[in-house]
Amino acid sequence: MREWLGLPVAASAHAADVDRLIVLMHWLMVVLFVGWSLFFIYVLIRFRRGANPKASYEGVKARWASWLEVGVLTAEVVLLVFFSIPIWNARVSAFPAEPQSTVIRVVGEQFIWNIHYAGADGVFGRTMISLVASDNPLGLDPSDPAARDDVWTQNQMNLPVNRPVIVYLSSKDVIHSFGLPQMRVKQDAVPGIEQKIWFMPTQTGEWEIACSQLCGLGHYRMRGFYTIQTQADFDAWLKEQAAELNGQ
Repeated sequence: MREWLGLPVAASAHAADVDRLIVLMHWLMVVLFVGWSLFFIYVLIRFRRGANPKASYEGVKARWASWLEVGVLTAEVVLLVFFSIPIWNARVSAFPAEPQSTVIRVVGEQFIWNIHYAGADGVFGRTMISLVASDNPLGLDPSDPAARDDVWTQNQMNLPVNRPVIVYLSSKDVIHSFGLPQMRVKQDAVPGIEQKIWFMPTQTGEWEIACSQLCGLGHYRMRGFYTIQTQADFDAWLKEQAAELNGQ
């Protein structure tokens, strides 16, 4: 079914659940389409002009119509209150522990994805808007000891497989949309707001970071790439990036 719908490869722990929901929604749309089509055909035949030469303006008088409306409303309330909201809260609130996760910051700007890694100490360095420059896009404060081993990249995000990933997402200018189709992840990056999302990659590979929010004339250039690799390869890559930034 996933292939019929044109969905990309499912490469995260929750991707299969998202795909099942998408398939369910499509089947529900089929049922609604067929049901309403049959009802429409019935109405065309039942209330054709030949069988009803005189129009009626009184509407439906049967009590079952009112009870049907109440039943539909009750079902919607039950689904929303007892199913949708608890499931949503469980998914949004159930973040993994940060010490057992890979924690990164992603900052969007026209038309670049800035990826920030905490470095060996596991602590993000202080950032200041006044320090933002072409060679310091995140505004890292060099006087902060925690910032000295931080690693940042542009349009290239590397992550380890089979380990939870927590992303702190924000934007420097306009609204962007951080999309990882294979992870079934999409979240708007909003200026002034730091969003927190998480997922767990389950397959290695290289894919594209998509911005699905029109963010300016150069929106077509708002694309990056992400690589899911083994923990050993990720550690080696992070060490290599740190050495390059420190000029070693």
